[in-house]
Amino acid sequence: MVDTQALECSVLVLNRFYMAIRVINVRRALTLLYRSGAEVIAIEDDQYVNYDFDSWCEVSQLHGLDKQPDEDYLRTPNFEIQVPRIIRLTRYEKVPKTVVRFNRRNLFARDQHRCQYCGQHRPVSLLSLDHVIPRSLGGKTNWENIVCCCVSCNSRKGGRTPTQAGMKLLSKPVKPQSNPALATPLKDPRYASWKSFLPQAVAVPYDNG
Repeated sequence: MVDTQALECSVLVLNRFYMAIRVINVRRALTLLYRSGAEVIAIEDDQYVNYDFDSWCEVSQLHGLDKQPDEDYLRTPNFEIQVPRIIRLTRYEKVPKTVVRFNRRNLFARDQHRCQYCGQHRPVSLLSLDHVIPRSLGGKTNWENIVCCCVSCNSRKGGRTPTQAGMKLLSKPVKPQSNPALATPLKDPRYASWKSFLPQAVAVPYDNG
């Protein structure tokens, strides 16, 4: 059995020179680790320590005896492994361009998983994306015309503008200057270790592959 909540965690990826290059999901991070394409970077006694897959599994067993609130674990029928917060690619040296990708995850993150009409915070399964100006009226699919919206408000608004539907936007949608997918983790104490590699919250792409 796999802990689905743990799978929703994010993992910061560093290149070979310890420079932040992207954020990925736990499943992909563990795949890279298992295939020896990456190693875990952990903080112990204020120092960074490197672990390969086997040694990380061993450390996970030890940490699992005294779990801390800021730790997440994946449970399988045979063993339990701690979710890494940071991994380092052992052979990748390039640094991608700092662009903010236009995708569902970043849109939800920009709006903090909050419906921009009713203000309710919802899980991803109960959220959708809304064209403020409907496509039928010439609305574009871009940062300035798409907002996070709960299913109920999306249904109520339909193919109308907010004014036509008698609804009001909480904030004007804009293109973020830095990666919104990093904003939420940086406020979460579980991701405190990221700050050492993101001193200015640079625009690091999110890779959901």
